[in-house]
Amino acid sequence: MNIKLHTPSTLKAGSGLTSAKQFFLSLLATSISIVLTFGTAAIIDHHKKAAAKKEMVMIIISDMDKTLELIEKADTALRQTMRIQQDIAMRPESFDSLRFVISLSDLMEMEFPETTERIFSTSIETFNTIGDVNFVNEVTSFYMARHKYKEVLSDELFEELKIYPIAQSLKYMFSISFPYYAFYNRELLKQMAQHRNECMRIMKVSQKDLSEFGKQQTRKNADQGLDPADVEMAAEFSKAETLIDQAREKYKD
Repeated sequence: MNIKLHTPSTLKAGSGLTSAKQFFLSLLATSISIVLTFGTAAIIDHHKKAAAKKEMVMIIISDMDKTLELIEKADTALRQTMRIQQDIAMRPESFDSLRFVISLSDLMEMEFPETTERIFSTSIETFNTIGDVNFVNEVTSFYMARHKYKEVLSDELFEELKIYPIAQSLKYMFSISFPYYAFYNRELLKQMAQHRNECMRIMKVSQKDLSEFGKQQTRKNADQGLDPADVEMAAEFSKAETLIDQAREKYKD
């Protein structure tokens, strides 16, 4: 016995149900294509934003570390000068030998790079990229403390040293309170380090992440033909040239 199977008339080509089925299959395929296209674009955009956020966070924290490194050097110089001042107070006859040991060059030559701070403070895009209010508040507090540091430790002390060159006389040696400046330096150093550490905690950045970022920046500079030592040397020459030009202008008459 031969059994023949017949396609129901409702599913035969040209029937209304077949046309509807084809329409819905076509609509489904189009929908899937749209979802995949826009979904992939959204994923790529998300990764780009995440990468930009990570890079900006790393740049800011690296800038903080450079600042803290400078302040730590100043801390060493101030504490050493405080101890010398204390020794001379106890043994004034040691003034002639100890005054030449004092070295405040690390403090007097301190200049904070402000490029990252300017980008952070003036670009609304930076805030949108980072997108974390707590992180932004910590960074803002750090830079406010840095301005305070420059105002008190760099500018104020520098002015005092111009008025009272401490290596010239005992009177001048005791005209500046180095314990005050050493204490102020240590307090601001501690405060700024706390802001930096909180930034790392908020953004879940590890010391290993920072080290790797530093290596990447070094490789990037090398690929661009920029040796970090050459960049530093160029900055040093530029600074020296500016100072010499100022002196030449001052004494030209």
